[in-house]
Amino acid sequence: MPENAKYKRVILKLSGEALAGSSGYGIDPKVIRSITEQVKEVVGLGVEVAIVVGAGNIWRGKTGSEMGMDRAQADYMGMLATVLNALALQDGLEGLGVETRVQTSIDMRQVAEPYIRRRAIRHLEKGRVVIFAAGTGNPYFSTDTTAALRAAEIEADVILMAKNNVDGVYSADPKVDKSAKKYKEISYLRVLNEGLQVMDSTASSLSMDNDIPLVVFSLAAGNIKRAVLGEDIGTVVKGR
Repeated sequence: MPENAKYKRVILKLSGEALAGSSGYGIDPKVIRSITEQVKEVVGLGVEVAIVVGAGNIWRGKTGSEMGMDRAQADYMGMLATVLNALALQDGLEGLGVETRVQTSIDMRQVAEPYIRRRAIRHLEKGRVVIFAAGTGNPYFSTDTTAALRAAEIEADVILMAKNNVDGVYSADPKVDKSAKKYKEISYLRVLNEGLQVMDSTASSLSMDNDIPLVVFSLAAGNIKRAVLGEDIGTVVKGR
């Protein structure tokens, strides 16, 4: 176990919206810089880091479906959009001297490796950051489910879900309901039963079934390292 760190191998789940910053769309270089600097700091502790990134800053399959587009087609567009975000993160990390590999669930060898579980684990063991892009490669599955699936496959100790403008799990939307209660710890079963907007139900069930804890916290400066160290930030979701 790396010195001072609570976890040895982590999956960092980043929403696409988080990469957009205050603009709400596209990729904000300042946000990329902040995230990559934090990841470099965590890697410096000896922690193995894999990243799953969404694409809400570019395209959401659900939105396309609601516009009348074929759902599978819209989801494939969303998967391709995650690759753009992954490459931006890779560029930012390598600019800081952090060795990085992007692995995609849809074959595109000119820009990234295909996802191969054993190769991903080997990269992590060598201290490289692995960025998983293109979701699971299948429509109808979110990047939350990708994070849960990859965490199970590479035997990650935890999923770190860094949120934009949200600092944990609440009983209701705190922006709408001022009396909403923030949970310090909550079970996956309760999240599912109460329909709390943490991960989608498939991702929550998969994480619960494989005993993978989830830490939900705000993507503020220094928080990724604090989460890795096991400090009391955000909300821990685990167990039944």
